[in-house]
Amino acid sequence: MTILHAILAIASGSLVGFTLGLVGGSGSIMAVPLLVYVVGVSSPHVAIGTSAIAVAVSAAANLAGHARANTVKWPCATVFAVSGIAGAAGGAQLGKMVDGGRLLTLFGVLMVVVGILMLRPRQSGGNPDVRLTVDSMPRLLPLLVGVGLLVGVLSGFFGIGGGFLIVPGLIGATTMPLINAIGSSLVSVTAFGLTTAASYAWSGLIDWPLAGLFIVGGALGGLLGTRLARHLAGYKQALSLTFSGIVIAVGLYVIAKSLMGS
Repeated sequence: MTILHAILAIASGSLVGFTLGLVGGSGSIMAVPLLVYVVGVSSPHVAIGTSAIAVAVSAAANLAGHARANTVKWPCATVFAVSGIAGAAGGAQLGKMVDGGRLLTLFGVLMVVVGILMLRPRQSGGNPDVRLTVDSMPRLLPLLVGVGLLVGVLSGFFGIGGGFLIVPGLIGATTMPLINAIGSSLVSVTAFGLTTAASYAWSGLIDWPLAGLFIVGGALGGLLGTRLARHLAGYKQALSLTFSGIVIAVGLYVIAKSLMGS
């Protein structure tokens, strides 16, 4: 790895971390395009594997903060994550079987869909007292298991955290408030990322030095993004709209680039 590639890896990781800190979930979906088109990773599969471990580490760091703030509903989060691990393992295996160019095209389509979904305002209401108990299990368990499995497949296939799907999935399954869904989602993002990364590592599809540099950059960018978010709290909606536009534009670029290369 050249010095230039190392600098680009740290800068790209910083951009992803900064975005996550500034606008919250979905920032990690930029990791794969940055690794392919900025850092210059030639294999989309290596980019996905490397992204998966970086996303998992970033999610685990953020989870620690939410756990200290008691915003994680552990029983619901654990069931969702365990259900999704099987899906993530299967999705990762399927993703490795798909041609790299076609995988990038599908990834671009996913980015466009995510960008459009981000345009929808999030509802902050919900039931803060919802719990997974013996009484609530017949109602909550099938939804948590089913949605967790589906989101896990998508997370493993594309090597993404999947927070943009996990958060509404948890809210839909349990009616928990947004803040609890965000904190609880990080359990799944960490678990899915580690599962996907393990599958890709087994196949030798992770660039470990690059992943380390990306993680370091992400930590630095995350600190800056979180600090700036406090000062720009009143402009949160505008920031989210801007980022969603960027995600859609990059998604269209990825689709065009991959189609022209095929």
